[in-house]
Amino acid sequence: MAAETRDAERIYQLWDQALGNKDLEASLSLYADDASIESPLVCHLMKTAQGVVQGKDALRKFIARVFATNPPQRKRFRKGFFTDGRLIKYPRTTPEGDQMELVEVMEIEDGLIRRHRVYWGWYALNVLRRSA
Repeated sequence: MAAETRDAERIYQLWDQALGNKDLEASLSLYADDASIESPLVCHLMKTAQGVVQGKDALRKFIARVFATNPPQRKRFRKGFFTDGRLIKYPRTTPEGDQMELVEVMEIEDGLIRRHRVYWGWYALNVLRRSA
């Protein structure tokens, strides 16, 4: 297994653990110092017009709010991931029915997340709208 693929699998496992445990420090350790997250949730939680946070300080504030406000529809069903060693993409299906369908794309460089983009499907957007 190539080093890039090992990095992607490591990040996939550790990010899911950090999310499940709402462990801010563990999640931040996976990001480069100048990393960014792009998501509609940024606008919603940070009350900004732009859906991007950049750098560890901004990531710390954003991820802390994500952990504090995770709705019950944000389940963590996983069935593997797709990677070329540099990008990670999560599938959406679950045997238990509806969950927030988020497609996460993480660009990995030097063993850390450099860019993290989260794309939302219709069900997830409706959850976000109802909480507004």
